[in-house]
Amino acid sequence: MNFFNAEHYRDPTAHAALMAVVRAEQENYPSVYICSPLSGDVDRNVERACGYALFALSQGKCPVAPHIYFTRFMDDGDPAQRALGLSFALEWLSRCEEIWVFGEKMSAGMLRELEAADRKEIPVRYFDKACREHQRR
Repeated sequence: MNFFNAEHYRDPTAHAALMAVVRAEQENYPSVYICSPLSGDVDRNVERACGYALFALSQGKCPVAPHIYFTRFMDDGDPAQRALGLSFALEWLSRCEEIWVFGEKMSAGMLRELEAADRKEIPVRYFDKACREHQRR
C-alpha cells in the first residue's frame, strides 16, 4: 500500500515506519516515545528525530516519533491540524513505557508532551544531540 504526502506524491515511508512499529510491538520491544524539537529548521530536526529513533531501535526499543509521522500529511503551521496532531501524539505517548527527550532546548510541544508524561507517570530519560544520556538540568 502506498500513501501520499502533502504534495500528493507517493510516500511509502510513513507506511513502512508504521509497519516497523507494529512488527516491533509484536516482537515485544518496549516502546519509547521520541521527544525532540520540530520547529525552526524542520528538515534538519526531522533528520535528527530519525537518528534518535534509530538510536532507540539500536537499544532494543520500539521508537514512537509522531512528529516525524504526522507532519508527513498534516500541516504543522495550521493551528487546528497542529492541535489534532498533538492530541494523536499524546495518545501514542500513553502507550509507551518511557519518553526519551533529545536536545537542549524545549519547544512548547515538547513541554506539553512532558506534562502529559508526568500526569501518566511515564518515566523520562534525557539525552543530548549525540544520544548521550544526562540528568535534566
